[in-house]
Amino acid sequence: MELVSHPNLFSFLVLLQACILCGNAYRWLAIFNIQATGITTINSQESCEDLPGLINRQVQICKRNLEVMDSVSTGAYRAIVECQEQFGNRRWNCTTVDSFPIFGHVLDNGTREAAFVHSISAAGVGYEVTRSCSSGYLQKCGCDRTVTGTSDEGFTWSGCSDNVDYGMMFSKTFVDARERKGRMSTERQLMNLHNNEAGRLAIEKNMRVECKCHGVSGSCEMKTCWRAMPPFKEIGTVLKEKFDGATEVVQRRIGSRRQLVPVNENFKPHTESDLVYLVPSPDFCEEDLKMGSLGTHGRRCNKTSKGIDGCELLCCGRGFNTREEVIVERCSCKFHWCCYVKCNTCRRTVDVHTCK
Repeated sequence: MELVSHPNLFSFLVLLQACILCGNAYRWLAIFNIQATGITTINSQESCEDLPGLINRQVQICKRNLEVMDSVSTGAYRAIVECQEQFGNRRWNCTTVDSFPIFGHVLDNGTREAAFVHSISAAGVGYEVTRSCSSGYLQKCGCDRTVTGTSDEGFTWSGCSDNVDYGMMFSKTFVDARERKGRMSTERQLMNLHNNEAGRLAIEKNMRVECKCHGVSGSCEMKTCWRAMPPFKEIGTVLKEKFDGATEVVQRRIGSRRQLVPVNENFKPHTESDLVYLVPSPDFCEEDLKMGSLGTHGRRCNKTSKGIDGCELLCCGRGFNTREEVIVERCSCKFHWCCYVKCNTCRRTVDVHTCK
């Protein structure tokens, strides 16, 4: 058998290493549960070394930006909670596992699910860092003082506008560190970087104007306004819609650069704010830990729904079991002067449907 020549072998090993790194690029999300490592707050360079899932470059960023890292941890937690909220009724419901990595192996491949997690996590970090800036928790940043003067609508820019520039910059530096580690631009690197940026753009493109009126007896003789981020749930909804319309792409060399283009040439090119993926997702019907699928056996389903949360689709046609469950809750609450509320205890029986 002919051996692979050394130059080709070296190139293959470098490419393999880059692919492994990109497939594991989301592992830093384990920072959301720093208490599990015995760390209550990230306030020393030694604690940066103990954070799970970070590569060396991220550890160095941590050491140089200690005051920001609690915001990064909170941003990771916010991203996971929003992912579970958006996907709670789907076959893949963004379940975390006790082992490491926190999502099992479901994100090792370049699927739509991986695209969403990358986008929502990059957005989560940018969002929390921006909030910390505006709240005065960080010495390195504050409110956005570039938003000043009088607007075309006649109101005065004032107050504390959210400093999204700093938040997005830090998110890009920290979250993108894994993809920018390798010298090769693999498909997965390009996919991850694109989706990370799409998550940050979801915040920037959905900034809103909040105002306060000033005047006698509640009149609005003068109005001051500032730019503010929307609730993070709105960002999650925007990215979930991007997930539903994500574009399957492939890497091609165009000129001197490697770029992602739609697999189907009849589809219009994706924009910078769209999500992209490389491979179709599994159906997530059966447990397959190698693919990261936990299956839907035992999941609760909605018997009357025709959507993805309905028993027919969620249970993948296997059918479902029905059992009665007694729910105990407070009812007939009354306010008594002064000052307490007294309630009765009520019980009701409901049918619970679970996938076979």
